[in-house]
Amino acid sequence: MVGNGNIAGVCTSIAMGGPGAVFWMWVLAAVGMATKMVEVILGHKFRRIMPDGSMAGGPMYYLRDGLHLPWLAGTYALFMAGKATFATTIIQSNSIALAMQSELGLKPWMAGLGLAFITWLVIVGGIRSIGRVTEFLSPIMVVFYVLGGLFTIFYFYDRIPEAVSLIFVGAFKPSALGGGMVGATVARAIRYGLARGSYSNEAGTGTAAVLHAPSRTAEPARQGFLGALDVFIDTMVICTITALAVLTSGAWTHGTSTEMTANAFNLALPVAGGIIVAASSFLFGYSSLIAVSYYGKIALSFLLGPWIHKPYNWIYCLFIIVGATLEVEAAWSVGDMFNGLMAITNLVGVVGLSGLAVRTVRLYLQKLDSPDTLVSS
Repeated sequence: MVGNGNIAGVCTSIAMGGPGAVFWMWVLAAVGMATKMVEVILGHKFRRIMPDGSMAGGPMYYLRDGLHLPWLAGTYALFMAGKATFATTIIQSNSIALAMQSELGLKPWMAGLGLAFITWLVIVGGIRSIGRVTEFLSPIMVVFYVLGGLFTIFYFYDRIPEAVSLIFVGAFKPSALGGGMVGATVARAIRYGLARGSYSNEAGTGTAAVLHAPSRTAEPARQGFLGALDVFIDTMVICTITALAVLTSGAWTHGTSTEMTANAFNLALPVAGGIIVAASSFLFGYSSLIAVSYYGKIALSFLLGPWIHKPYNWIYCLFIIVGATLEVEAAWSVGDMFNGLMAITNLVGVVGLSGLAVRTVRLYLQKLDSPDTLVSS
């Protein structure tokens, strides 16, 4: 789940909605932990074996087989394929290209071309290849970025109370902040906080059901708890570190996207700070790109059949190149649109089948509490 939404997404939400947007990201995360748990459980319970022996699941399957709404399942698959192909590719490559241009002077199209090539090398190997690479990259990139962010926050430790105040005042009365927040409204704080929070942790959009479905576990509820943990780490930890770094450093008053974070890190760690952000942006974005290509394949396989996998790899990588050269806000607007469309269709399944998910969790907790389970463990 960790991607450039944790760096660029937080900064664009603050730039467009003010510091108060961070509060609404937290609110969404609190609800999103439960939502994602249900999604993951349903994705696991309604998964299917594909012709090549792999497992596939997601809202398409529980909307079709659980609620018996094939037309809605097809609609969701179309939206998810659109997000993977036209939004994620653009947003991630755009964020990486901005960081590379800001810190290394690399032309955006060159960054996009190189990123497309190394993404293609992994995604042609399928879900196992994707899993191996992201399993290796995830711990490295999170530790790398968190250390830089925490150093920046504690470098400006005396401004932490002020930063927290900016978040809470901006959430309910942004006009009281003055200065660069003239014209900011509560509605904008809510709009950008929820939109960027949703893009970052993806709770409610159904993608977690796709990603967790192939997991090798006999307990859907256990996988569901991992899905909830996704949201906590993504938003409450990583996004909060980004927000506090740019607010305590004062970098939030100018710039946007990865540029704002790089400015914040550079104030605490001259030269090295920007390199940390550029490297983190690359690792975050790269891991997201190779994982989200799987969403697109599963969605289009549902609609067209597995033959689409190979040509889709080329189409997906082409949009990575295109995305690197686009404007920042245009790229995020496309992502917001597809996120909203996916959430509307997916939540029909989440609400309609929530009773099944609750029963699954209760049975799992009863197993954990039983003496036999404790003895066997």
